[in-house]
Amino acid sequence: QVQLVESGGGLVEAGESLRLSCAASGRTFAAMAMGWYRRAPGKQRELVASITSGGRTNYADSVKGRFTISRDNAKNTVYLQMNSLKPDDTAVYYCAAGLLGWDTNRYDYWGQGTKVTVSS
Repeated sequence: QVQLVESGGGLVEAGESLRLSCAASGRTFAAMAMGWYRRAPGKQRELVASITSGGRTNYADSVKGRFTISRDNAKNTVYLQMNSLKPDDTAVYYCAAGLLGWDTNRYDYWGQGTKVTVSS
């Protein structure tokens, strides 16, 4: 089992920044693929960013150049740095972990989510 706990969400104004954190426990964090998803009201869940166990990253077009995913294997934590936030980024953000470290399309464990609200 893997437990994922997100933190760092909140209410910000457009143009500001937030950093989300996701602390993992229960398995070898370094071997897992990690991703950040979001679900906005009335919209489907979207994969925002992902990072393989080897450190390869991928981003949704809507956040490229603004968001950065990173991982600290010593702290068993993955981060999502979100800059130049827009009202369209308002959503609940979920952390996900995949047992196949190279596969960022399959996730086996999910966090409870942290809410991000961006006001205009």
